[in-house]
Amino acid sequence: MGIKSFQGVRKDQNQDIEKELFKVSDFMTTDLITFKASQSVEEVIDILIKYKISGGPVVNDKYELVGIISEGDCIKQISESRYHNLPMTEDSIEKYMAKNIETIDGNLNVFDAAKQFLDSKRRRFPIVKDGKLVGQISQKDILKAAIKLKGQNYK
Repeated sequence: MGIKSFQGVRKDQNQDIEKELFKVSDFMTTDLITFKASQSVEEVIDILIKYKISGGPVVNDKYELVGIISEGDCIKQISESRYHNLPMTEDSIEKYMAKNIETIDGNLNVFDAAKQFLDSKRRRFPIVKDGKLVGQISQKDILKAAIKLKGQNYK
């Protein structure tokens, strides 16, 4: 008689419970460095360098998401000011920030979020709940989740 199974009896796994364990909200960053649309590009560059970040959400006084500013957006402003020989300090980031922002639902499965990163070529997605910014998930957060869940069953 041959060996039936050397792994033992398998337990039924409830996929709904599994999905709850792997939600974006469990891995998102909630302590965010945010910007105001009225801030100068130079001020934003200083903050990006100081905190070693590549960008961040732009919010209004009610903490509603109005845009995202990135290193690339700041570089565009530097390039324009050099070309036209204008000082950088006069422009606010409102002119250069991305305004059509894709967001991710905090209840989304981490692996579905990873797919969304691949499809969109974005580096970060803000998470908005009831109109307010509650967090942000980055590609690095997805990598951290994958390492943390390494021993889990990826069904």
